[in-house]
Amino acid sequence: MAEKKSDTSRMSSTPAKKATAAKKSAAKKPAAKKPAAKKPAAAKTTAVRKPAAAKTTAVRKPAAAKTTAVRKLAVTKTTAKAAAPKMTAAAAARAKAKAERGAPARVPGRKERRGVVVSASMQKTIVVRIDSVKAHDRYGKVVRRSTRLHVHDERETAQVGDLVRVVETRPLSATKRWRLLDVLVRAK
Repeated sequence: MAEKKSDTSRMSSTPAKKATAAKKSAAKKPAAKKPAAKKPAAAKTTAVRKPAAAKTTAVRKPAAAKTTAVRKLAVTKTTAKAAAPKMTAAAAARAKAKAERGAPARVPGRKERRGVVVSASMQKTIVVRIDSVKAHDRYGKVVRRSTRLHVHDERETAQVGDLVRVVETRPLSATKRWRLLDVLVRAK
């Protein structure tokens, strides 16, 4: 009988141990990924048909928009002809007043430099070389350095070799941070 008790005790403990062992192994292993469900074939055919319908409507719309754009352009051209003389007269008056004012003696709060124009090949932009001469702090030797600035020249008055006065301004492009005030000495 003792043997039977021990057998029954083994039997009862074995399934419990197996269940806990199965839980532990399940906890260690990552969950198996389920394969993605495939879309039905009917959905694919409707998806193919829809872009074709949209394509035909897209082809028709630009033609209609083009004719309206041509009409609008014709209307704006006739309107612009009447308004154009007023705009150019105002712009001419502003340019004349600006030319009469001339360059200020000093612009407060802005850096000012003098330099020689080394390039005037760009539109409304000149390159000015600014030379600086300074004695070395420790050795006393005269050190000459130069920097090149891209300068905005609105009226395109400066030419290569001119001595010009430039003033710091807001960023006008990726490299332009200076504006031409006036030409001090013309090149010969």
